[in-house]
Amino acid sequence: MMNGMTPIDRRAMIAATGAALLLPLPLRAQTRPEPFSWDRLVATASRLTRTPFREAAAHPGAARVDYDALHAARFREERTLWGDLPGDTGIRFFPLSATAPQSVTIAIVEDGQSRPLRYDPAMFDAPAGNAVAALGSDAGFAGFRVMNAARDGDWLSFLGASYFRAPGPQKQFGLSARAIAINTSLGREEFPRFTHFWLERTGANSLTVHALLDGASITGAFRFENSLGPQGVRQDVTAALFPRRAIAELGLMPMTSMFWYDQANRGRGTDWRPEIHDSDLLSIAGADGTVHARPLVNPSTPLVSAFAERDPRGFGLLQRDRDFDHYQDDGVFYDRRPSLWAAPASGLGAGEVRLYAFPTDSEYTDNIAAYWTPARPPAPGRRIDVAYRLDWSAARAPASDGLAMVDNVWLGRGQEPAIDRIVVDFTPVPADTKPQLWTDIGQGTLVKAAGYPVLGIDGRYRAVIDLRRSGTGPADLRMQLRADGRAISEYLHYPVGA
Repeated sequence: MMNGMTPIDRRAMIAATGAALLLPLPLRAQTRPEPFSWDRLVATASRLTRTPFREAAAHPGAARVDYDALHAARFREERTLWGDLPGDTGIRFFPLSATAPQSVTIAIVEDGQSRPLRYDPAMFDAPAGNAVAALGSDAGFAGFRVMNAARDGDWLSFLGASYFRAPGPQKQFGLSARAIAINTSLGREEFPRFTHFWLERTGANSLTVHALLDGASITGAFRFENSLGPQGVRQDVTAALFPRRAIAELGLMPMTSMFWYDQANRGRGTDWRPEIHDSDLLSIAGADGTVHARPLVNPSTPLVSAFAERDPRGFGLLQRDRDFDHYQDDGVFYDRRPSLWAAPASGLGAGEVRLYAFPTDSEYTDNIAAYWTPARPPAPGRRIDVAYRLDWSAARAPASDGLAMVDNVWLGRGQEPAIDRIVVDFTPVPADTKPQLWTDIGQGTLVKAAGYPVLGIDGRYRAVIDLRRSGTGPADLRMQLRADGRAISEYLHYPVGA
């Protein structure tokens, strides 16, 4: 979880005509349908900015719904929304809990009409005395998830604040996305929340989710066009945002993840497993074709890295290392965690991709955030439109276009105690290529550098750097392989000593 955020237990979040007529009767609210459209939703979000923000109250019984109670209360198969229809669009709902105590309104949309759903405690098969059953009939929903056709797993879920997530092709969840990030790296983070959802079934493996966002500093209308395919989940996102007041740091297309330690900083961990992380690298595709690779670290103090760009082609948090032997985790399988890539539908203009990390000593805290921050600060009353695509996949290099990847990073000590040694492997590098190793160091000096192909391993090129840090902060190492004046690898950024 990001510092100061509403807590969310990571383990707990683990168009057919006449579809409304197929709903189980207890799910159908006793209200008349109302017209619904994207323009109406945008107008509603705009009007909200002219009213004072009011934080929704937490349900008084939600605090008693802990992890055990939540998982003992099972959603009944026969109450699955669209459960009678073929395909991957069955909807099941989350009850309120200690980690998601504020209710949301959920409606279905068909033929331009919306009809709200009514919460019913009987949706859940709960043992006697379970705190979910005690919530009562007016408790409301906490969120929802979309089930696959086999009903043995979900492929999309919305739960808590404006968080949502999807698994990769191997059906393993990992990092999360958010609708918006506000002042994340400034120590006074805000968490606007989705208060209303409208669900529209658009096919056997697709649905559209409309959502209304409300917060102290901003409101917004969101449309998520979601589909499930062989390569994972794809979401086309459209948003209209309306700032209520000045925002020092606005984060668009934000995503959050967990990084405890990897092979480079094994000493930060106290667990027996050799690596523990949901993501291990930030990748950025610049408009000029440069691909930046910033391996993640678990810093000793909060750390912000900013990458100035104009109209980047995309960015994402990747789980590049997919070797089971590197994790040895046969319970939650970190080698199967999805990568998430965000690609804007049109030019973003000038701004920065920011990476924020703070220290963690466990795998249960999301301590990483990445997002786009426009160079022009948002102004109250000025609408912000953004459209982008999210791909949840297993891609190791979604932006590299034939460039050699940063495959591994190791840290050690040079021949003197004050010297840091950094070893970086790039793959694949063709055998007939003779790379030149380009380096640049901020807050430090280069002692020596060497690069060579690793004998016996085709395509692996190893760079070894010794540097001396200056000052008390980390040194910023930048490195790239070049041949004949052109880049043949990703552009590595690494904060040595963070």
